[in-house]
Amino acid sequence: MDVTLHLAQDPEADELLGRSPLAALTGMLLDQQVPMEWAFKGPRTIADRLGLDDLDAHEIAAQDPEAFAALLSQKPAVHRYPGSMAKRIQQLCQYLVEHYDGNAELVWKGVTDGRELLRRLEELPGFGKQKAQIFLALLGKQLGVRPKGWQEAAGAYGEKGCHRSVADITGPDSLAKVRAHKQEMKAAAKAAKAAGK
Repeated sequence: MDVTLHLAQDPEADELLGRSPLAALTGMLLDQQVPMEWAFKGPRTIADRLGLDDLDAHEIAAQDPEAFAALLSQKPAVHRYPGSMAKRIQQLCQYLVEHYDGNAELVWKGVTDGRELLRRLEELPGFGKQKAQIFLALLGKQLGVRPKGWQEAAGAYGEKGCHRSVADITGPDSLAKVRAHKQEMKAAAKAAKAAGK
């Protein structure tokens, strides 16, 4: 894995995301209740604060939970909820150590079926179906991981030419389109809820 991503809109953070499977998974994990760029800048911030060039699942899993939470809480905080996210990141890394020898890329490397890859992603701590489908779409659209049936398994996120998620962000223009789509979805959900009352 060595591609150029534009999810953090920050060259150093994006460089790490493009070469580190664990950084990409961690960014996806952080991508909730904060702006996308903030979430995907998180892995670079964590690596810097740990004094590492890359994220290491063994190292993170072995961190003292309180110290790791404090590391994520330093200003600027890695997430709006640094304590709970520190716990989730450690759970993800512990799972990767137990099931994939700490190598995040083994989650998808050699998988030949899109449904199997989706199942593996859904098994990761902190990854529900939607997050797993978005990450699967990111793998297929930008990282060249395209097992048979990957687009179907990714659902609407796998569609070509859409701007639904981080899987579709390739620069500032597409980021603006994804952000606009998310705003439309929120407005539609709010309207549907109001109509249902």
